[in-house]
Amino acid sequence: MKKIILICSILISNLSFAQDDAKAKTLLNEVSKKVQSYSNISIDFKYVLNNTNENIHQETRGDVVMSGDKYRLNILGITRIFDGKKLYSISPEDEEVSISKETNEEATITPSKMLSFYENGYTYKMDIIQNVKGRKIQYVKLIPIDSNSEIKYILLGIDNSTKHIYNLIEVGGNGTKTTLTVNSFKTNETLSKTLFTFDASKYSDYYINNLD
Repeated sequence: MKKIILICSILISNLSFAQDDAKAKTLLNEVSKKVQSYSNISIDFKYVLNNTNENIHQETRGDVVMSGDKYRLNILGITRIFDGKKLYSISPEDEEVSISKETNEEATITPSKMLSFYENGYTYKMDIIQNVKGRKIQYVKLIPIDSNSEIKYILLGIDNSTKHIYNLIEVGGNGTKTTLTVNSFKTNETLSKTLFTFDASKYSDYYINNLD
């Protein structure tokens, strides 16, 4: 009798997870569809990195404008422009511009993938719901399919009302926890035609480090 109860409990648990997975997939699809409906997205965000083992705490703010695969990111005093082919990292402090291809590493969540990275390479299930200043934030837990991934898991917080991403919490296998929280989310703005274009004439005095 106890074995039957145990088996029933396991079956119920598995069914519950299957339902949660289906709900998580539906929610993520809604987020993806909403993001793809915009011609461009502008985000101001807060970025926090913690590693208690290494006694590391870093907190900063940044902003990014994205349109398709292109983006312009400002963080830690560095501007990164990706024009769809090349990535330009501009550092006024070092008076240097590094030119390279955007990284293709799966473990790296770049701005152009920030709102869609979860579509491939992860299993997912519904997690907790939190009330944040009157907003219901539904978390989805994503676990990399690749067992060798540097990422242990990711919690993706989604505003139930707008279907916009509120925050992203990434926990690494080395104990590092990074949190990106969206402070403002704007869409379909009128952008300068040169926003994603690198103008070399503005940096004639800079050292150009071509890594391509």
